Amino acid sequence: MVERVLATEKALALIDLLTEKHGPVMFHQSGGCCDGSSPMCYPEGDLLLGDQDVCLGEIGGAPFYMHKNQYDYWKHTQIILDVVDGRGGMFSLEGVEGKRFLTRSRAFSTEELKELGLIE
Repeated sequence: MVERVLATEKALALIDLLTEKHGPVMFHQSGGCCDGSSPMCYPEGDLLLGDQDVCLGEIGGAPFYMHKNQYDYWKHTQIILDVVDGRGGMFSLEGVEGKRFLTRSRAFSTEELKELGLIE
């Protein structure tokens, strides 16, 4: 089974830390504006999701969402959540930890695209 979203060990460790401090968390891939295009981490339920938000999967028990319009551009790629040192988005939970989540990606192979139903 092809996973649309994965996380590095460092990202999973930070998710565990944030979950211990804040309870269940969720992610939404920001599409721009104030925080650029960053994965944002919120306490689960703090961000109101709309009909146009797509759940790409779960990482470390946390659902990962993206707006449909943005997903249309990214659907051919696998998202890999990583962590780097530094301040992230001011609304994202990890900021006070001196870390920020970062989205990396890779293009799906032809076989993976077929499995996902994106090509025949």
